[in-house]
Amino acid sequence: MYRTALEKLYRWKESRHRKPLIIEGARQVGKTWLMKEFGRKAYADTVYINFDANSVMAELFASDLDTNRLILGLELYVGRKIDPENTLLIFDEIQEVPRALSSLKYFYEDAPQYQIVCAGSLPGIALHEGTSFPVGKVDFLKLYPLSFREFLMAAGQESFAELLARRDYPMIASFRQAYIDALRQYYFIGGMPEAVQSFVEDKDFNEVRAIQKRILAAYEQDFSKHAPNSTVPKIRMVWNSIPSQLAKENKKFVYGLVREGGRAKEYETAILWLCDCGLVHRVSRVNAAGIPLKAYEDLKAFKLFMADVGLLGCMAGLHQRTLLEGNRLFTEFKGALTEQYVCQQLQTIPDMGVYYYTNDRGSCEVDFVLDYDGQAVPVEAKAEANLMAKSLRTYRDRFNPSVSVRTSMADYKREEWLVNLPLYTIEEMAEEI
Repeated sequence: MYRTALEKLYRWKESRHRKPLIIEGARQVGKTWLMKEFGRKAYADTVYINFDANSVMAELFASDLDTNRLILGLELYVGRKIDPENTLLIFDEIQEVPRALSSLKYFYEDAPQYQIVCAGSLPGIALHEGTSFPVGKVDFLKLYPLSFREFLMAAGQESFAELLARRDYPMIASFRQAYIDALRQYYFIGGMPEAVQSFVEDKDFNEVRAIQKRILAAYEQDFSKHAPNSTVPKIRMVWNSIPSQLAKENKKFVYGLVREGGRAKEYETAILWLCDCGLVHRVSRVNAAGIPLKAYEDLKAFKLFMADVGLLGCMAGLHQRTLLEGNRLFTEFKGALTEQYVCQQLQTIPDMGVYYYTNDRGSCEVDFVLDYDGQAVPVEAKAEANLMAKSLRTYRDRFNPSVSVRTSMADYKREEWLVNLPLYTIEEMAEEI
């Protein structure tokens, strides 16, 4: 399948200021596949090293971190010479050998000709005492589940994906039903590569759900593997509360839904851990529309979204029959799915800060406010074609943004102060702004 992150990797390869690259992202979003696919397409040779349960690598990096010695050890391990100009070095599960992470500093300073990409659990890295993180000596790339456009391409609908990229809205409107049908599938399947690949090959929703359950079970195992024992129960409680948090039309995350009488200080570490893992997105409230929005962030009020809409549906027990019963998918659990989907797509757009707005009285709520290109852009997410936008109008009357966006199942339309953007074109948000 095609991932847009490949284009970013090609740019990294050609950069004169290239540093060792760490690919961040939740487990099972396709980091290993992406690194190997990039090596296959862009290099004459690829050296793949998995550090998980690898005693040879643990011993190699346990001694001094002289890059000449390390390269010799890697050559002995793989049984061939490493040509720095034509070889991609892949360090997978790098958190299992913390000194390998520290070595990236020396590769950058002493042997920049070697091209290295890494992946691993960053919480696992951070929790290793004594690990020297190579601050300023590495580049980062965030990898997310497949976006809706990537999902279309994986499903063999490249022409539909290309139409979205061209923003040919009259033509898109002509095929709106095809996009709506694909969006319903995406709401159920999500963007986890294994689930998408299974659906493309077998069209079996039951198998997709089984895969999602296995992914969720693996995440739960990771809690115990990487997090401190005292924090694990709280991580599980926060994690399991997310579907009900999103379903209750709350203006913010409510600790009382995690546990009756729950307080912020009990769960701060657990929430931070889930965010660092890439398993959840924390979207903070802002109480004004100044730029940068981060200056107006209310650190006590936030919402938590999951990394993937399909996993949210799995945790919530969303049944596949909703796909076969038309708009029922968009009336049951509709607000949660729609906001989750919109948030998930917005996260993939580089340099876009994502927040939400409520006024102090709580009488006006805007689902998202985006910090992009020197603007604060309010976005209202509607599950169907409902074009009422009372809160958006109230926000506009107070802050007078240069553009406001309402996204729904209705067709594209640009009005005097408002852009109506179909949900299935949400990835074009940056260009619309």
